[in-house]
Amino acid sequence: MATATAPDLRLRDSEEIQGDILAGFKKDNVSVLFLKFEDAARARDWLRRLTPQIATTREVTAFNEAFSEARRTSGGDDPKTLKATWLGVSFTYEGLRMLSATDPFPQPPPVGTGLEAFKEGSARRAGALGDTGDNSPENWLFGNEGTQPVHAVLKLSADTEKDLQAAVEAQRIAAAECRVLIVYQQNAQTLLGSRRGKEHFGFKDGISEPGVRGFDRPAPDRPEEVEGHPGTRIIPAGEFVCGEEPAPGSFRDFPAWAHGGSFQVVRRLAQDVPGWWSQAGVKLKELRLAKAVPDGATTEWLAARMVGRWRSGAPVCHFRDHDVPNDPGAASDNDFDFRDDLEGLVTPLWSHLRKTSPRAGLQAPDPGQPPLDAKALDGRRIMRRGTPYGAPFDPASEGPGGPDDPRGLLFVCYQADIQRQFEFIQADWMDQPDFPPGRNPVPGKDPVTQEAPDVDFESRESNGSIKHTPLSFAQFVQTTGSVYAFMPSLSTLRGLADGRLVGPAAGGQTGQTGQTGQGGQGGGQSQTQTQPGGQSTAVGGPAYPCDDFLPVPDQWRRGGRSQFWVGHGDRYRKISVADGSAHTDQVVKGDTPLSSHPCFQGVGRIDCVLPMPDLQNPGGKSWYWVFHSTGGRQQYRAVSISGGGGHTGALERPDRDLTSWASLGGVERVDCFLPVPDQQRVGGKSWYWCFHTTGGRQQYRLISVADGAAHTDVLERSDRQLSQWGSLNGVTAVDCFLPVPDAQRIGGKSEYWVFHGDSYRRISVADGSGHPDRLVSGARSCSAWNSLSG
Repeated sequence: MATATAPDLRLRDSEEIQGDILAGFKKDNVSVLFLKFEDAARARDWLRRLTPQIATTREVTAFNEAFSEARRTSGGDDPKTLKATWLGVSFTYEGLRMLSATDPFPQPPPVGTGLEAFKEGSARRAGALGDTGDNSPENWLFGNEGTQPVHAVLKLSADTEKDLQAAVEAQRIAAAECRVLIVYQQNAQTLLGSRRGKEHFGFKDGISEPGVRGFDRPAPDRPEEVEGHPGTRIIPAGEFVCGEEPAPGSFRDFPAWAHGGSFQVVRRLAQDVPGWWSQAGVKLKELRLAKAVPDGATTEWLAARMVGRWRSGAPVCHFRDHDVPNDPGAASDNDFDFRDDLEGLVTPLWSHLRKTSPRAGLQAPDPGQPPLDAKALDGRRIMRRGTPYGAPFDPASEGPGGPDDPRGLLFVCYQADIQRQFEFIQADWMDQPDFPPGRNPVPGKDPVTQEAPDVDFESRESNGSIKHTPLSFAQFVQTTGSVYAFMPSLSTLRGLADGRLVGPAAGGQTGQTGQTGQGGQGGGQSQTQTQPGGQSTAVGGPAYPCDDFLPVPDQWRRGGRSQFWVGHGDRYRKISVADGSAHTDQVVKGDTPLSSHPCFQGVGRIDCVLPMPDLQNPGGKSWYWVFHSTGGRQQYRAVSISGGGGHTGALERPDRDLTSWASLGGVERVDCFLPVPDQQRVGGKSWYWCFHTTGGRQQYRLISVADGAAHTDVLERSDRQLSQWGSLNGVTAVDCFLPVPDAQRIGGKSEYWVFHGDSYRRISVADGSGHPDRLVSGARSCSAWNSLSG
């Protein structure tokens, strides 16, 4: 029997591709900041601090999977404790040129390509897209190439409005410090209640996005479609990520800096909701007078044909007469292709659905020819990530929601080729009366988003012939801002922060998670590394990642040396670190299995250890909380270690769930604790920064633990992103902290070695309000530690 080949899903683990391109942010609260650089050098500083905060595809994918799983187990309700805030950044042509101090296109980009469109920018190409009159760039709020050019676009997405506000405020401060101006800020928010998932006209949005090869799992019986989503075609990844394999005939000759990135279109589309629905009612009356609609046709009936779907998202081709808001088969809302409706008698040829994605219902150029296969249009797909802005229309409201209150759609889409994808759909399909071609009379423009004075409404006469009724639609969607930008790979971001326009390492794939090390020779050769204190020594073999360090209770700074137990996997070893500038380290005792101690029975790996603040060495015995994961779920236990030569350990309390800690609500896995240096046992209370991974992304919060038998814990401050720590710039996850023994509370500062992966760095944290942190020395390989090699 043949064994099924596992699908290639490597792009799900990409730490090069920014989030939101393939793995949508999918947050209820969104803010987009349109930025202008005042000074190139300061802008690079801003980007250097920002880059570690940028969400990767891997992070967003892991969170989305955890979120979906939590919804399934809760019966469909959103998990309240699973939250994240995502950031994505893109740059206009002028923004790239300013950061890199070079022209991104030393030679003019090929005429008629997306690279040319990107360089020219949205405002210069507005006329060809129908952005004229009220829609023309001189009326835009941003992107019109006036006195406030846009150099960068920063998109922030969060689960809660409070988290979004905190993230925006942090970015406002960071921008101001580096003379980066906010030209315009557009907030957007998922509509609530029965409007959830819909745009302001009332129709479900974002339900026909394509699948992506290498990211979405194919259905076993229909490998060209996404598993669990019949009708959702899997498109070559190169249509959305530059440098990946595209569909046949698509552009491939991207510069190196574009690999792993995607071109972004951002548009602010204002919607006149009462005008749009009023027009639908007027046009229905015209059709009734022409006897072109069934007797039972309603305004909703006509509006559904204008869109191609009912409000719920149910396609008109499946449900001709009425909506099905609670359709249990909604997963099949894309399982159609218009082959059985080539004339557009059920779903009009001019409907928004068919104008933007004809599927397999397109006859070109001769209607007598068989329709094109849907695969032939793969190179025209875009990845949409839109969110409504403004309050829903409420005719009785005098404030938010009133007829004149601004509302619309913050449209965002990603593609590898702006001209071939977004612009072609907009100009050659939606805004072209003669599309589909070869019709007489012509079908007309898309009446949902365009002024469409020439729509041909087709219906069937009683004798079977086709009746043509002309309709004229005014425009009730206005373009009020537009920007073409490029969302680079993480490697390109890091290069831009140093003033270089470079892409991922040559030969690397955007789906791989590994990063190129600095100066690594490979092949097992020994390398010259730097000791923790600055000395150089030749070492051989890789260092193992450290899970946590635990000071040996009675061996802190004895005889100028401090001893620590170091956990790594299912083992631990004892090491020592000397005082002094060199901080010479050495192995005191080699690896010992955790299972050799009764207090660690059943522990496969220690995630972190927290000493009980008021139970350190009273009577020669110290107590600890040990956090460890079993079966994918983290638990904790209480253990004690007696002083003396043997350092005997004992299990004091068996495993309990994290839910026993009031301060750890919503936490999936605690990674490490860092004591607040000047807040230990002050007023009977000790404070800690708790670093934890939830939804695939590490964050930190501030908690306190009281002295006493109950050790009452309190959440003092909710989660924040790692980017709040300037000293952790470039770190995506901290594994553990090790205090520099002779640099604690010296001159009001405490220093720590921070271990992350196979690297470490040295930072300082000051006493006092804000506890400012500073990078003392940058990232180095853990191989620099003699005690951590091998």
